[in-house]
Amino acid sequence: MTLPDGRLIYVDCRGRGSPTVVLESGIHDSSDVWSLTRTEPPVPASPATLPGIARGARVCTYDRPGTIRYTTPPTLTGRSSPVAMPRSLPALVSELDQTLTAAGEKGPYLLVGHSFGGMITRLYAQTHPERTAGLVFVDAFGPEIRDGLGADWPAYARLVNRPGVPLERDPGFETIDLDGAMAAVEKGPRLPSVPMAVISKTAPFEVAPGTPTALMKAVEAAWPRLQDSLVALGPHTPHVLATGSDHYVQLRDPDLVTSTVGLVLNRARDLRTAPPGETPTHGPAAR
Repeated sequence: MTLPDGRLIYVDCRGRGSPTVVLESGIHDSSDVWSLTRTEPPVPASPATLPGIARGARVCTYDRPGTIRYTTPPTLTGRSSPVAMPRSLPALVSELDQTLTAAGEKGPYLLVGHSFGGMITRLYAQTHPERTAGLVFVDAFGPEIRDGLGADWPAYARLVNRPGVPLERDPGFETIDLDGAMAAVEKGPRLPSVPMAVISKTAPFEVAPGTPTALMKAVEAAWPRLQDSLVALGPHTPHVLATGSDHYVQLRDPDLVTSTVGLVLNRARDLRTAPPGETPTHGPAAR
């Protein structure tokens, strides 16, 4: 796919239906993360998130430049043109909008954001409310984590951008202006009133050897409060705990992510078909 500035970007769209589900990966992750599984008993083997959603909906994902392919060995994606780093959150939102337009995918979209991808989908919804049908946050990042960490925030921001993997030495490795991203979300318009859901991990983060133990202890303590703040973004927002899963819920428990997306998708469809002035029994205002 070619963007207006001539850059190439890799897009994978499957399935049929409306609204289109958009899967936004976390920082450093290519779209591969939605097409793989790492399930362990007692979670049954099931389709990965992308093909699972495609069984009942139109779904798209893409490679942001500088993200990691889940190959052996891992490499930076060559499927999307490289760009200068670090990137700003508004630029990422613009890239997402241009990607969907170039792919011919008409909104509104149900936006699913994992980790920092939740920041991209959140600002997208703030910027383009008319193109947003719903939001699913998959153990997502948010500006509330900065206050939760206090003095530990600068160290954590460095860890997010430089997690201790060999590929981070590549100048094309994805990095993001995190403080600027926080400000963009906090100063942006209010989120539209759309169906939402939050999925949260219950197991600790997996981190590279040598990651400061005290820092991760502070992050683990602040993370549940961050997840609660995401739930509070909208009324009647289901909060789904992925029991036994670490941060990569879409890998560890893909059918949980797929079913939660299905719930929000049905609510979004109900709202679009409800007569004016009537509240759907399965909509976000249902009691």
